[in-house]
Amino acid sequence: MNFLKELQKQRKKLKETETIVTNVDGKRFVESKNDVKTISSNMYGFVVDTKPDNVPIMVTEHLYIGSQDCTNESVLINNNIKHVLSLGIYVPVPIDQKFVDCLDLPETDIKPVLRECLPYINVAIDSKENVLVHCNAGVSRTSMVAIAYLMQYKNMSYDDAYELVKDKRPAIQPNDGFKKQLRGIKPSELI
Repeated sequence: MNFLKELQKQRKKLKETETIVTNVDGKRFVESKNDVKTISSNMYGFVVDTKPDNVPIMVTEHLYIGSQDCTNESVLINNNIKHVLSLGIYVPVPIDQKFVDCLDLPETDIKPVLRECLPYINVAIDSKENVLVHCNAGVSRTSMVAIAYLMQYKNMSYDDAYELVKDKRPAIQPNDGFKKQLRGIKPSELI
């Protein structure tokens, strides 16, 4: 018996299944062998976060990280934050701010991003002024930059810097491309 006939024979033994597919626009479909049915179109294709995440976390003295919710004026005042580094999402704030375009994609080259971000953070910290680093959710881009700062200026290994930031803000998770690039760079040689 040839391989194709063996596959066809085995295929007949398979149980028919249905797969639920959710598109980015929130439309949901049930796909089966012979049919595709729309089951819902009033959901989002991502998890909707309805709780504010407006508590900036101090990673080291003067370095805070968080989501875009932390850019609220009262949050900045209450934490004596004088500088804001916005990664990939611009939120106007009434204090010194730097916006750096950065997509949260594994293929994003982080070196140009770090060349813009790390000196800005370091100037604020050297001046003993609090700086907030944020992206949309404060999970991937924010953590990548905070880890890079620790590697560059505190001469920490990737693993040690990651553990410190993760200990302070458990929600962090740099994407796989960011992790790979950071691991491939020697501490203090990022910029």
